[in-house]
Amino acid sequence: MSVILTLPPSKPLVDHRVYTIALRKMPEFLEVFNRLAMPVLLETLGHPLGFWTSVVGPQNQFIHLWGYDNLADYERRSQARDAHPDFPAYLQASGHLITAQETRLIRSVQFSAMQS
Repeated sequence: MSVILTLPPSKPLVDHRVYTIALRKMPEFLEVFNRLAMPVLLETLGHPLGFWTSVVGPQNQFIHLWGYDNLADYERRSQARDAHPDFPAYLQASGHLITAQETRLIRSVQFSAMQS
């Protein structure tokens, strides 16, 4: 599964998340994520930059990216997600499926060679 969108210049801060999913549990995780997390995330975080699963390298990884205007925007929307009344249902349903999580905030870099 792969949804690829380009990073708009107006979203220079990206939340880069990597979840390692229990062996042979990716289909179950994706179903739970789609059914329980996505409605909350779309409402509180807006539209994602994309979703990916690993093919080469560490296996059983689910990666998703979300764009933000700045750190304050990230904090505000993250707090809204965490406070959403439906978010605990996703956390409960996915807890046994996720074995590790990495979260990085990364900033875009502009190169003049890419401007043409």
